[in-house]
Amino acid sequence: MRLLKTIIMAVVACTTAWAQPRYDFTRLQTERLNRGVVAVRTTDGKVAVSWRTLKSDRKGEPFDIYRNGKKLNTKPLTKGGTFYIDNDVKSEADVTYAVKGGGIDGEYVLRAEAKPGYHTIALQKPEGGTTPDGRPYQYSANDASIADVDGDGQYEIVLKWDPTNARDNAHAGFTGPTLFDCYRLDGTRLWRIDMGHNIRSGAHYVPFIFYDLNGDGRAELIVRTSDGTRDALGNVIGNAEADYREKEPGRYQGRILHSTDYISVFDGLTGKVLDSKPYIPQRGNPQEWGDDNANRSDRMLAAVGYLDGQHASAIFCRGYYTRTVIAAWDWDGQQLREHWTFDTNQPEWRSYAGQGNHNLRVADVDGDGCDEITYGSMAVDHDGRGLYNTGFGHGDAMHLIADPQDNQLYIWDCHENKRDGSDLRNARTGEVVFQVKSRTDVGRCMAADIDPTNPGCEMWSSDSHGIRTMKGDVLYAAKDADDPQHDNALVLNGRWLSVNFGIWWDGDLLRELLDRETVTKYDWKNHSIVNVQKFEGVRFNNGTKSNPCLQADMLGDWREEVMVKNRESTELRIYTTTIPTDYRIDCLMHDVPYRLSVAYQNVGYNQPPEPGYYIGPDKKDYLK
Repeated sequence: MRLLKTIIMAVVACTTAWAQPRYDFTRLQTERLNRGVVAVRTTDGKVAVSWRTLKSDRKGEPFDIYRNGKKLNTKPLTKGGTFYIDNDVKSEADVTYAVKGGGIDGEYVLRAEAKPGYHTIALQKPEGGTTPDGRPYQYSANDASIADVDGDGQYEIVLKWDPTNARDNAHAGFTGPTLFDCYRLDGTRLWRIDMGHNIRSGAHYVPFIFYDLNGDGRAELIVRTSDGTRDALGNVIGNAEADYREKEPGRYQGRILHSTDYISVFDGLTGKVLDSKPYIPQRGNPQEWGDDNANRSDRMLAAVGYLDGQHASAIFCRGYYTRTVIAAWDWDGQQLREHWTFDTNQPEWRSYAGQGNHNLRVADVDGDGCDEITYGSMAVDHDGRGLYNTGFGHGDAMHLIADPQDNQLYIWDCHENKRDGSDLRNARTGEVVFQVKSRTDVGRCMAADIDPTNPGCEMWSSDSHGIRTMKGDVLYAAKDADDPQHDNALVLNGRWLSVNFGIWWDGDLLRELLDRETVTKYDWKNHSIVNVQKFEGVRFNNGTKSNPCLQADMLGDWREEVMVKNRESTELRIYTTTIPTDYRIDCLMHDVPYRLSVAYQNVGYNQPPEPGYYIGPDKKDYLK
């Protein structure tokens, strides 16, 4: 009888846990944000003012809006979005907008020279250089991340500069060094770090985490380094004279087959190196990773997660085609300490080898208050032990989605093995809900709520045979496409349904799509694609992967911003929507899985940030 009662209580606990908050915010060391006011001109000469709804705000929190000290609203703004259109502003001079309410006020200075739709940050573009074989290179702004380096509640930006000769692991050749800059939103550059010539440049070599790791309110930068990395103060890590690059012409030239790697943490405000430890694992013999040219041994991923339910741990990885090693690190403000290491060379985890993606997802998937790591087709528990393994192998993309009924989490994943296609599985157990097998390399997939007639999110891939429901049914049949110029998009009435980024941009609760400098929307009534906004004069990164420098809820209300370089890499632009909304939702950066996915968005093949709860028309209890 006692055993039966125990089983019943366990079942009840499992089925009700998903309705409860996954994280104990009284213990969790998270960042403290300000009001995040932003003001941008519209194309018709008005000004759109937007600000954050914070977790501390009450439902219907009243706000007042001021322009140059003059109150604009006649009654407190208690309903609708935290968004206001100023219809009567002059553009000849700077204008200061202030938002007051909720015990946390904020302001934004709109410059007279500001262009419609975006905030501008001037960049200090690095000088180019010449490789040992005499080939010149220049620099281009690439991935970025945001965090608060001084505790004032406002985000700063870390920007990665890629040389124009950056290379994928599959290709030989010298590259220039990767550089990191930190900027304030007003364009002030705080520091520059030079990774040195012993860290190759490309999408897989230097994933970085910019996050407050010790809970003091000030963010750090943590990244893999090597001998010759130079911090912002000129301090050199390791041996400044070491040069591990292969010099002889041929298939190894420019590659780094043997080196000493470190994990290093830098002060977010000054760029000073604070501590370095040997990277786990060292490369060792490249052939132990599956080839002899450091292609597979130099596949790196990184993330951050609350593995103990309270403190943020940095997660740095090596390998996913064969051997996989995931090392968690803690920073206490004085030194780095290994938290745990998961290694598929360990006999009990040997079957987990070869299951990694070009990206990962971190969230509390089992309701214990601690984060787990979904690493492609397998997952690792918060304690560093294997959680499950589907055996479906390597893939390029995956998405975290929540069921509107109970916020239980699922993973939508795609695979390259020309067998397993794509699958939706329970993020806690790995149990497959449905699978669309394929004889092709399913290169990309996407999940978002784009159709209000179907409960929950919709899913699609390059070989899903149309848009799928969370039960696996075909909601709308569409032509599968295999076009390298569109990275395996889906064809609807002659237009591409993007499998790249999802973004909340217009005023409703459905998610739009972001690809190739354009926001598009699925027209669920006519099963077609419509353009919402085209960003002119800018360029997305990484070729057919076509990702912005960063997409996140950086400023303003709950809708997301797009940070992108101009074509010359002389400025960053933060585009924010000027479309009104009737909805109030807490700043998405307050949601732990969303905030973490912003922190590791730069990793490998960039993926959009995704929250740990459902946002959409099927459930609205998160509205304020």
